[in-house]
Amino acid sequence: MTGFPLTWLYAPGDRPHVVAKALASGADVVVIDLEDAVAPDRKAYAREATAELLSEPQPVPVHVRVNALTTPWADADLAALAPAPGLSGLRLPKVSDRSDILHVAHRTPSALPLYALLETALAIEHAYAVAGAHPALRGIAIGEADLRADLGVRDDAGLDWSRSRVVVAARAAGLPPPTQSVHPDTRDLEGLTASCAHGRTLGFLGRAAIHPLQLPVIERAYLPTEKEIEEAEIILKAAATTEGAQALPNGTFIDAAVVATAHRTLSLARRR
Repeated sequence: MTGFPLTWLYAPGDRPHVVAKALASGADVVVIDLEDAVAPDRKAYAREATAELLSEPQPVPVHVRVNALTTPWADADLAALAPAPGLSGLRLPKVSDRSDILHVAHRTPSALPLYALLETALAIEHAYAVAGAHPALRGIAIGEADLRADLGVRDDAGLDWSRSRVVVAARAAGLPPPTQSVHPDTRDLEGLTASCAHGRTLGFLGRAAIHPLQLPVIERAYLPTEKEIEEAEIILKAAATTEGAQALPNGTFIDAAVVATAHRTLSLARRR
């Protein structure tokens, strides 16, 4: 894996055998879910099982989506999991504003990365404030199911403004591009491919998944094409021989921004 994780696989924390399969799935990051995937009467068990698993380092990065701060389980989740040696990050659901990030950052180890999920209209309005709330925050993303319900949006295109808002907020705060929200139909791989292609045009990088079958589809969608790799190589070769802005024989204008994009393209291509 390069420095650009593309696949983030969710697994319910109260089903250790599913978590074990996720760890062996090839996902760049495994996200153990203590929130929506776990029924209230299974919360304590999910927390205990996850804490036991993460009491030692894991073969791949493991994040945990804890319960929302407004729930009665959040404090116990943070206390049990934040010190765990095998934990690589905390995903915070239903973040509303920067105060949520500050609250968690002050209660967890300074080196522990935090990731905010924006799932309401208010959260989208506060996207930039959340993104720049604290150095421990390493990424933001949208929880589209909840956001769709909050906005009363039925057509997928109705979320595009919110998606772009979060992409811009992440960039403005110096964070990596957001990952796309999950595609809920695990059998609709064609729809997943099309949705990933659209997300890529909006500026997303990678995607969360809820089934291992979705992982190769997401990776293929976000890896550069052969044509993109070839164009990036041409750009970098030209940039290495001439200083300043220039135009290629095909008319493509090259400046520092184009060169930076070419470097990222080739970095992603090394995953092939």
